[in-house]
Amino acid sequence: MSNLNVDWKPEFGFIYTWFAMDKNGKIAVLVNNSFGDLPKKLLEIDNIENYLDYLSEFMWEESDRYPNYPPNKLGSFVVDYFSKWRNKEISKELLEKDLLADLKENRNYSEVNLSANKGFFVYHAIEGNKEGDDYPIGYNGETIMGDYFRYLMPTIYGSIEDFPEELRKYIVVSENLDFTIDRILINNQINTYFTRLAA
Repeated sequence: MSNLNVDWKPEFGFIYTWFAMDKNGKIAVLVNNSFGDLPKKLLEIDNIENYLDYLSEFMWEESDRYPNYPPNKLGSFVVDYFSKWRNKEISKELLEKDLLADLKENRNYSEVNLSANKGFFVYHAIEGNKEGDDYPIGYNGETIMGDYFRYLMPTIYGSIEDFPEELRKYIVVSENLDFTIDRILINNQINTYFTRLAA
């Protein structure tokens, strides 16, 4: 039975990945890290957990249902903000080197692949054992657990056309966000940002 429904609330131990499109048609992968909210437009869909799994399987090129993957963009990536909780004392320069090495070693299974070759922005939710454990390094404002920060940016952009038509209707759309500009997504405004489905 699916854990996701209209009454779902974020809780420790369950991590969900969901997909969004901004006002200019650019695509982001958002990882809730247990504490980030998901848009109600998704939670209203019966069995949405299964469809998010299908999207993730497609993204990681592990799908038996949708094996026709688009060609890699052959682009690169840029690290924007990054997690204090996950990266401790590492510098952005060293993190970028580590991520590039991971891309070379793990290819499709590297998170960097999502930006470099798929053309997706990647946002992570702030996590931790308690408030203050985690925050996006480089951001000077206040954040709380569950807020999303822009982690990875592509240099060549993907689009909704890269997804099978059957899966596009499980991608939420924002009429006002621009993933090239908007670096922090406030958790309690997720339903204000994302007001409809792509199809």
